[in-house]
Order: sequence, then structure tokens, then C-alpha cells
Amino acid sequence: QVQLVESGGDLVQPGGSLRLSCVASGSIGSINDMGWYRQAPGKQRELVADITSGGRTNYADSVKGRFTISRDNTKNTVYLQMNSLKSEDTAVFYCNARIRLKFRTNVNDYWGQGTQVTVSS
Repeated sequence: QVQLVESGGDLVQPGGSLRLSCVASGSIGSINDMGWYRQAPGKQRELVADITSGGRTNYADSVKGRFTISRDNTKNTVYLQMNSLKSEDTAVFYCNARIRLKFRTNVNDYWGQGTQVTVSS
């Protein structure tokens, strides 16, 4: 009933930039928090950044000052601008959203399929 579709992952050199996008679609009543997580090979999935419906943001210490999360509520879209990329940023990046479906009262977590970000020279 709800789909999250990410885009923007790519191979980029150290110091480069990428912008990830994630669009939510389906039978959406409202979207609460949206966020980006990442999972590197052999590691657990970790929070990168999240943003409330009102625009309050939160970042992992490892990306503060380099990444910026934003959202367009009119388009049900969340973005992640990534600058000064490092090799250790290499991971699959996943979009997450807490969504209330139309005609429902409960809120559930939804995930995208992931997009690969590789930082290498």
C-alpha cells in the first residue's frame, strides 16, 4: 500500500558530492519522521539523519557538517545532500518513513529498497 523509492546512489571519488532522493507513494494519510539509514558490508544498519514533519533534524556524529537532510512535504519526498564524501561513507543507503495510512490511526515504519553509494578513487 506504500512504496518508498530511493534514487541518486552512485560511484563518486573521495571529496565528491551526491544527492539522494526518496519518494513515498500509495495510500498515505500522513508522514511523520523521515530518515536515511546506511549499512556497510559486515556492519549493522545505522541512522545517518532524520527529520520531523516540522523540519527538525538529527544527524549521526560521523556526518555532521557534511550531510544535510531535507524534505518536501508537498511531494512526500526526503533528500540527503552528501558533501565531502569519504571512503568510509560507502554503504547501501535506505530511506525510512513513519506513515499513517489513509483511514487508519496507527503509524508504521516503511523502508525503501536501498541505493548503493560507493566512494572510491
